[in-house]
Amino acid sequence: MSDAPSQPANSVQDRLQRALRAALKARDPAAVSALRSALAAISNAEALPPPAATARRGSQYVAGSVEGLGAAEASRRVLSENETAAIVSTEIAERRAAADRYERSGHADRAGRLRREADALAAAVSADPA
Repeated sequence: MSDAPSQPANSVQDRLQRALRAALKARDPAAVSALRSALAAISNAEALPPPAATARRGSQYVAGSVEGLGAAEASRRVLSENETAAIVSTEIAERRAAADRYERSGHADRAGRLRREADALAAAVSADPA
């Protein structure tokens, strides 16, 4: 069981997850890459900085580990839908800007892939509820 807060059935993350499943099924590597990247960016934004160093007893068997049930668990931030949508919008904008740079430098194939990735993200976040 997960302690993660539940998200609305039609949240941005939910739409990205559904789009990822569809892209995997369709074997669309550009869409899969972009969707995984966006979901990872959201997950990174949810991460909180680690708590200040406290005296914890580490395991004698595994370096850098801590003993005790849940001792290494960390809280996660809950992002609003607007914050999540902004992260995905940034991912889209970065891909389109990079595509333009690649196009100008004569790498049309790479530019095309980045545009397909941006289009996959845009389609996923604007998708109607399933």
